[in-house]
Amino acid sequence: MTTPNIFVLASDNSPQLLPLLRSNPSIASSQDSHGYSLLHAAASYNHHDLLRTLHHEFHVNPNIRDEDGETPLFVTETVETAQILVEELHCDISHTNNEGVTAEETIRGEGDFVVVAEYLKAVRMRASGRANGEVQEGEGVDEQRLPPLPPNVTVNMGTATEAEVPEEVDPVFRAKIEELAARENFRDEEGQRRLKELVTEAVRGVERGADGKDVRRRLD
Repeated sequence: MTTPNIFVLASDNSPQLLPLLRSNPSIASSQDSHGYSLLHAAASYNHHDLLRTLHHEFHVNPNIRDEDGETPLFVTETVETAQILVEELHCDISHTNNEGVTAEETIRGEGDFVVVAEYLKAVRMRASGRANGEVQEGEGVDEQRLPPLPPNVTVNMGTATEAEVPEEVDPVFRAKIEELAARENFRDEEGQRRLKELVTEAVRGVERGADGKDVRRRLD
């Protein structure tokens, strides 16, 4: 009797596949002569339940690579499949193939499934924001980690209409904060002292003029 081709079974999401894998779990991580895996097949053909089963039940590595160094994420054609790979199976979005190109760049370059590339870009940008210490929408702020405010300075939390919110942060103030945050001593006593000074300056709306006098900013 001819042994069924498991890669074809995976592509077709055949009901024969899982019983075959359960009878011999070691073949779940099999790859053909080009490094193509069952996980690549499931991702390419959007078989979501199979993706989850291969990883959760048979422990197939979501970052398994083919001969080009490409993971299943590289052959993804829908955002839903990409979400499962990235958010559930924790596929590495920063992985590069043998040419040094990420899945996001590969998919965008091919031009057929740009919406998937846009999703991967959004994930990358969120991850980059967290790495830089930015607070994402919906994430809480740990008050215990915030430095104390300068003396006589209080902050009232509330909501504001769009008209009350300035279109952009003062570029000079932003540059000062970014420059300070980039310093190695940002978290030590001197860095925190300078941060307090910047906060005080922003709250008071005062800049030091060239003649050494305090000049109040215009607020209109």
